Amino acid sequence: MKRIPTTDLKPGMFTARPVRTAAGQIILDEGCLLSAQTILHIHDYSIPEVWIRDSSDSSGGLHDYLQKQYAPVRSRSERIRQSEEYKIFSQKFDSCTTMLHTALNDCILRAKKLETDKLLAGTLDLFASHTTTLSMFDMLHNLRQIDDSTYAHSVNVAIISRMLGNWLGFSEDAQNTLTLCGLLHDIGKSRIPASIIGKPGRLTSEEFEQIKRHPLLGYELLKNQPLDPHIKNAALMHHERCDGSGYPFGLYASDIDDYASIIAVADVYDAMTADRCYRLGLCPFEVIAQFEQEGLQRYKPRYILTFLEHIAHTYLHNRVLLNNGQTGEIIFINKRLTRPTIQIAPSRFINLEEHPELYIQAII
Repeated sequence: MKRIPTTDLKPGMFTARPVRTAAGQIILDEGCLLSAQTILHIHDYSIPEVWIRDSSDSSGGLHDYLQKQYAPVRSRSERIRQSEEYKIFSQKFDSCTTMLHTALNDCILRAKKLETDKLLAGTLDLFASHTTTLSMFDMLHNLRQIDDSTYAHSVNVAIISRMLGNWLGFSEDAQNTLTLCGLLHDIGKSRIPASIIGKPGRLTSEEFEQIKRHPLLGYELLKNQPLDPHIKNAALMHHERCDGSGYPFGLYASDIDDYASIIAVADVYDAMTADRCYRLGLCPFEVIAQFEQEGLQRYKPRYILTFLEHIAHTYLHNRVLLNNGQTGEIIFINKRLTRPTIQIAPSRFINLEEHPELYIQAII
């Protein structure tokens, strides 16, 4: 085990000793799995460092921990995947990803014009049978079991971006452009070796430098296509960040295309909700916490705040599992979005803003 500064904590680590406040209060027991929310919890108490297990200390234990802690999440996912709605959606989604794959191959290998009307129609068909945002997010999350390819990710980003455009009050035409931005934002990855794109482990610094070329490669592929400039800029700028920490140019907020900024939020959200070793179920409050941990200043305020607020309100009246094992229903979203008010029993309520030791572990 080793002592890690709180600023260097990452989700997926295990505590090697109880985490105590300056007053000696234990806020996390030994053997706890860290998430973005628990890390923010540690920050709230101004705890400077934490004893963390070495990776060898927790080998084999992570699987058992997740099997025990996330059974309610698996049950929820099983219910969704057994529904007729899910079966129809998965078929449409598969058709959409196949269409995107074919269209990009035709563009790249045969220099054909992109059939944007066809691509757009295929994506909009996914919205046809879904009347609620929650339903759409449930479908997208559970489809990860089927296809986690670049094409599936691009369709996910297109759908999420369109929903954000709707929340922002964009016109139908603007939402269509935004949808195409999402579908085509990662086209440059087709020029990166598949061995790097599909590598399951950590990338080397050299491999990551190759990955960082994909926005420029994508722009080169799209620049001569008869497309809206926002679509080309989204491919080029979706990894730029408002504080200058992004790539390929290190641009600041005023220089980043607004549509690219929206794609950036959807892109990161989709990456965050992908299956990880430390998170099996979709928990929007964990996503919000991760955005907060990374720094909201990296994104344009109008877009990131609108997105996170709507994500939180999407799960109003859903049942949740707290980290202490209690379950309840979200009845009110507080100012701090990760800490809503939960109804535990008919006459018992927990305002998580008043209980920093508790947090939402999963939607159930």
